[in-house]
Amino acid sequence: MNEQITNSAPNDLYIGGKWVEGTGGDRFDVLNPADQTVLASVASGTVEDAIKAIDAAEAAFADWAGRSPRERAEILRKAWELIIADKERFARLITLENGKPLSDARGEVAYAAEFFRWYAEEAVRNRGEVMMSPASGARILVQHKPAGIGVLVTPWNFPAAMGTRKIGPALAAGCPVVIKPASATPLTMLALMPVLAEAGVPAGVVNVVPSKSSGKIVDAMLHDARVRVVSFTGSTEVGRTLLKSAADNIVNPAMELGGNAPFIVCDDADLDKAVEGAILAKMRNIGEACTAANRFFVHDKVYDAFAEKLTKRMGAMKMGNGLEDGVEVGSLVNADTRNKVTELVDDAVKRGAKVLCGGKVPEGPGYFYPATVLGDVAPDSQCVSEEIFGPVAALQRFSDDDEMIAKANDTEYGLVAYLFAGDMKRGLALSERLEYGMVGLNRGLVSDPAAPFGGVKQSGIGREGSHEGLKEFQETQYISVEW
Repeated sequence: MNEQITNSAPNDLYIGGKWVEGTGGDRFDVLNPADQTVLASVASGTVEDAIKAIDAAEAAFADWAGRSPRERAEILRKAWELIIADKERFARLITLENGKPLSDARGEVAYAAEFFRWYAEEAVRNRGEVMMSPASGARILVQHKPAGIGVLVTPWNFPAAMGTRKIGPALAAGCPVVIKPASATPLTMLALMPVLAEAGVPAGVVNVVPSKSSGKIVDAMLHDARVRVVSFTGSTEVGRTLLKSAADNIVNPAMELGGNAPFIVCDDADLDKAVEGAILAKMRNIGEACTAANRFFVHDKVYDAFAEKLTKRMGAMKMGNGLEDGVEVGSLVNADTRNKVTELVDDAVKRGAKVLCGGKVPEGPGYFYPATVLGDVAPDSQCVSEEIFGPVAALQRFSDDDEMIAKANDTEYGLVAYLFAGDMKRGLALSERLEYGMVGLNRGLVSDPAAPFGGVKQSGIGREGSHEGLKEFQETQYISVEW
């Protein structure tokens, strides 16, 4: 079954509604991180291919933007139905190229599809405004128009959802797009294209250009005057580079960048609920997420009890090939990711952290790392200031709320924070003091297509999801008129 999935998955560029090999004739291998075998050889796009994709998007723009909101909505709704009907195939493909457990992959497929259903509903709610100018008496008419061609750059950790979270609002707004998926996991996005075509998306409205030369082709597209939006999910470092390129043509940026999420457990928290929230916040996608809990601040009064409960829960998690039954800890995506996790754990241990469970790379093929809990992590440890991007929970103690808030905010990142407290008034008061775009209060999961997803500081610009995600692909036009 798995061979059938990969053999049937498209592996060329998708431009103008057609599968093309690309002008360079070059290809790259996509590996299964669980056993390091080759899943497929994928066409590697060139700058010339990227410009052809922009050409195709430009040719499709006027027709797509001119369609009624209801027509675009019905196509998005159909895409949601088709993905849900085929969710097991998509989930297995995600696990094969990404390594995450099949249960996680199934959750991602449902989450990814939901963006199409949500934006099918938002497409018809593109409201404007009419008012009378208080000074002149002229009418002020405000409408929101499609911004233009969007370049979407997606990461490897959620190969379906990070694409649909951008495609959905772009199409709802009337914008065509060119997608550059991560070279580690391009198969899922390519497999989505026949579904969109079947749903009724016209040729050229969505184009996909995988490439080994990501920086070169994205830079070329951002320097094409026809591109008006760049939507990127990935590291803050790469985001800075894209922002510099976007500045040359004043391309509107929508940036969802890195995170360093604190997970706070107050002394009055429900510890069982906090542990389950920690598993969600830390172990979703094996910790390979910008929203993953990175730094655990646990009140000294409940630290030992929480550490014991969390260690028991994480220590019992089954590690193995994500396609196997009961596996909760699949393979990390590649050697570099696992090596970084190993280095961060080793550094923390050298600085005095206690390994409460896990902490050692297993023998055999695949890029596996066990669920790991580190106790009494020193504040100067690298894992406190850097994203771990792996299944490691780094615990610190606190006894004073003010000091804890200061430490939680002491980072360039501001994507998401998690806080568990029994007293809701206290919890809300502390939440408001956290310098983060999102806060999970007594919840270990904040991602929701209906909610504005995004961060502050160097964790991003703009928002995805909710009605705000639609606005990222729109320009506001004001008409002054008298009647």
